[in-house]
Amino acid sequence: MAITQTDNPLKIAIVGSGYMGGGIAQVLALAGHQVVLADVSAEVAEKNRQRLLTESDAFVADELFQPGSTKIIDEHLTAATSIEDAVADADVIEEAVPEKLELKKEILGRISAAARPDAIIASNTSTISINSMADAVDNNARFLGVHFSNPSPFIPGVEIIPHDNTSEETISHAEEVVRSTGKETARVNDAVGFVLNRLQYALFHEATQLVDEGTATVEDIDTIVRTTFGFRLPFFGPFAIADMAGLDVYKFCYESLQSGFPERFATPEILEKLVDAGKLGTKSGAGFLNVPADATPELVAYRNKAYVKMQQLLDELGPAPLSY
Repeated sequence: MAITQTDNPLKIAIVGSGYMGGGIAQVLALAGHQVVLADVSAEVAEKNRQRLLTESDAFVADELFQPGSTKIIDEHLTAATSIEDAVADADVIEEAVPEKLELKKEILGRISAAARPDAIIASNTSTISINSMADAVDNNARFLGVHFSNPSPFIPGVEIIPHDNTSEETISHAEEVVRSTGKETARVNDAVGFVLNRLQYALFHEATQLVDEGTATVEDIDTIVRTTFGFRLPFFGPFAIADMAGLDVYKFCYESLQSGFPERFATPEILEKLVDAGKLGTKSGAGFLNVPADATPELVAYRNKAYVKMQQLLDELGPAPLSY
């Protein structure tokens, strides 16, 4: 992980110093922010601080963190005596306690009562609606979801989820803080599961149905996902992939799937409208994206190079240590 030192260091409190909260703390500390960890007690917070330093040493040894990372984390990460102590003068606060609505609301209430009135308060929830927690925070225009993924030091994407009353200033400031760490943000509207887990669990649900129906084994499904469409996903999202394949092709495939699963694979209305309008993807110069037709050769060249590089990386790493 590269070390990206911000020009605008902030004081950031992380409430919940476990695996997710700790990883987020590492990321923010490495970016040069002053980070304070809080948990159920000062002892737990300090124990997890020490764990993060030991873990960082291991990451450096494995060339996952740059040399000197542990020193930077040590200098920028402290453990608080209490939640209230951690948040009292923080500019930004990230709640990262277990995924239980009532617990989160209780902790957010404590944070809100002790924090500065202008402090941004965020939740790292992965599935709970931000609206359902917003009433626990006073002046909740400053409240939103900032969802890091596991393992947070190494996954580059972060969901930014405002609720109905979140101010634009709060959203923009949260995005700036996340980007100061070198990560990418995606702004999504509040809905249970947001985007990441809606997509992730939709895939998992279909995979389990394929196993239950006897179509393929767990091992073979994992092989298909990682060696076919999953192979594309580090470089392109589902809409870019569809555009390159051809939206008319996608429509034909939906019609074929409907012969076996008429409700499960109903053709999306948005796809129907684009095809009916002659917007077939990169080959027509418009689709979900607007890649001009004359730019398609450059895009295809990038795609092919990316896939070759990915295979070279996989060959270098060797197979994952899994057994089925």
